[in-house]
Amino acid sequence: MNAVSLHDAAMDVTHILDGLNDAQRDAVTAPSGSMLVLAGAGSGKTRVLTHRIAWQIQTQNMSPYSVLAVTFTNKAAAEMRSRIERLLAMPVRGMWVGTFHGIAHRLLRTHFQEAGLPQNFQILDADDQLRLVKRVINSLDLDEKKWPARQAVWFINAQKDEGRRPQHIPDEGDLYVRTHVSIYEAYELALSRGGMIDFAEMLLRAHELWREHPELLRHYQDRFHSLLVDEFQDTNTIQYAWVRQLAGDKNNLAVVGDDDQSIYGWRGARIENLQRFTTDFPKAQTVRLEQNYRSTGSILKAANGVIAQNAGRLGKELWTDAGDGEPIYDYAAFNEIDEARYVVSRIRDWVSQGNNHRECAVLYRSNAQSRVLEEAMLRAQMPYRIYGGQRFFERAEIRSAIAYMRLISRRDADSAFERVVNTPSRGIGDRTLEQIRSVARKQNVSLWRAAEWMASNTEIPGRTRNAIIRFIELINDMDMATINAELPELTELVIERSGLIDYYERERGERGQARVENLRELITAADTFDPDDEVTFDATLREGDTSETLLDEFLTHAALEAGDRQGDPNADCVQMMTLHSAKGLEFPVVFLTGLEDGLFPSLMSMEEPGRLEEERRLCYVGITRAMRQLYLTHAESRRINGQESYNRPSRFVQEIPQDLITPVRLSRSAPAPVSGPSRQTSSIATENESGYTLGQRVRHDKFGEGVVLNYEGQGSQARVQVNFNSGGSKWLMLSYAKLEVV
Repeated sequence: MNAVSLHDAAMDVTHILDGLNDAQRDAVTAPSGSMLVLAGAGSGKTRVLTHRIAWQIQTQNMSPYSVLAVTFTNKAAAEMRSRIERLLAMPVRGMWVGTFHGIAHRLLRTHFQEAGLPQNFQILDADDQLRLVKRVINSLDLDEKKWPARQAVWFINAQKDEGRRPQHIPDEGDLYVRTHVSIYEAYELALSRGGMIDFAEMLLRAHELWREHPELLRHYQDRFHSLLVDEFQDTNTIQYAWVRQLAGDKNNLAVVGDDDQSIYGWRGARIENLQRFTTDFPKAQTVRLEQNYRSTGSILKAANGVIAQNAGRLGKELWTDAGDGEPIYDYAAFNEIDEARYVVSRIRDWVSQGNNHRECAVLYRSNAQSRVLEEAMLRAQMPYRIYGGQRFFERAEIRSAIAYMRLISRRDADSAFERVVNTPSRGIGDRTLEQIRSVARKQNVSLWRAAEWMASNTEIPGRTRNAIIRFIELINDMDMATINAELPELTELVIERSGLIDYYERERGERGQARVENLRELITAADTFDPDDEVTFDATLREGDTSETLLDEFLTHAALEAGDRQGDPNADCVQMMTLHSAKGLEFPVVFLTGLEDGLFPSLMSMEEPGRLEEERRLCYVGITRAMRQLYLTHAESRRINGQESYNRPSRFVQEIPQDLITPVRLSRSAPAPVSGPSRQTSSIATENESGYTLGQRVRHDKFGEGVVLNYEGQGSQARVQVNFNSGGSKWLMLSYAKLEVV
């Protein structure tokens, strides 16, 4: 575009402002200077960012070359660049738009010498970093069982996110810290020798580059006249320091964020950075985007009611002019199976009205909750997809536990042997495994038989031989210990004795916690497994009904569940995901499941105000994903870790203005709790002759108040199951019980 045509284009800027509300216009047209845009969910923040950049280029004679915009995903960066080019009707190749890591990488490639890096330095991905840390731990003669590599990786990355090198970490006599500092030091040397950096290193190295070379910093400060940062509430310490360093005293930094959507504290995000911004830039203008274009009025009022309970907010209340819409439905299930079936039934109703499965999202706090929901989808032959994750039986920790169980059942299962022989690490590395494979090929036997041969061969080096012997003894001991065990007991023993639980408990952060929760959920899966419900059930396999054959059937069930029956990404599928994965997405219909105190919020967060507030922000994010319909579900009882638990509905449900909620009561045809094939199951009458309804509150002279969970029988044989507040769950004969309705 020539100078004349560009000038003409600059004269007509109405298309940049068309369709913006007053607050959005204020943010877009604000004079150059520091600005905080508090952008609520669904308020059009991406639109504001792109339109502001276009406005500055066209009205302030600003070159695209002088704009730096930072986002948190490559997808968001590409979308932002595309929108700006459409608004300007011209390419903007000179503009720096990217993620923190992408921009830092660009700087380091350009100034590799000043950064102390080789020109062709390599970037380690997460798997490469883990492998290198493992080698470092071995080189220091540390026991990896005591000092797991994943824990060391977490420590190193956390220190880099805080801007700390090994020499900056104080030695307070803590063995944990001292040992990990030594690993950190050795790891740094290994990176330097190999000409490598990891992801956490990029920002730290870029920060140090500017700190140690002030002339470079001045060059980029002079170049960038406009700095913009999206999702500012998700920045960590080193990211804030880097941006603050670049901004200097030029007062040209505009940040967009929402303190109510700060949900990544567990991975280093600092909500305090929003408050720090107003302190560091006291002249900054604050613009609030509160008009929501996504959700109905009822949904927004619910979200406002919940988030209002958090202290220290910067202040913001979402609203819409689109009307209140439908009420919010609150379903009180009596167990997790009933909850899952309710979700499926509502989705089926939605689709029967001519809508699509993909318009429905099922959200949960923990990945472990997906199992029961998945099973309900499969039974209903309803297509679904786990967004941003794997199905329950496909998860690495579950596959490892199943592999141990498979090896106990059948020693010649080579794939199971390969998976668990060094998981967790027990000194049987790739070289030893290849030796076992070689012996198996030569002798035409299974890997297990080959390992037994090597264990008995005194010519095998002692360290290798002893490691193999210990593994063989572990499997044999687990087999002996589980001979007479019920399936849930067997499962629990395997995941405990294999070392998987201990291994993942030592892995810090949300990921390790999620893996442990999944392993515990496997116990529940075993406890509720009923082969009679399986399509593949072969009665000839269960003659005698032994635990061994039941184990075989459970393993078959797991293999089938792990098959590729999940919907294609482009197919019409129900979207299932954790609340964290849902951020930034929107759906016409949202199911927010597992809303019980102890589950969401979790027990740990309930005891810590800061964590409870982040859990509440996570609930706020979940609510604001819904566009038209929002369903809240919770269960009177829930099977966790193979044990029945009774939890109150989440406090978050109570924080929603109750006039917005339409309660959905338990139906008479609700299914009985599934307690596993070894337990007696009740035959529920289709017509309730007991005179009581499921979910009804009753009082007993001796046991006090409780809730009706189940009923069965007729006439004088009629009885009812009640979960009493103090006495637990009890079956009572109605002819003697004399229950009083509360």
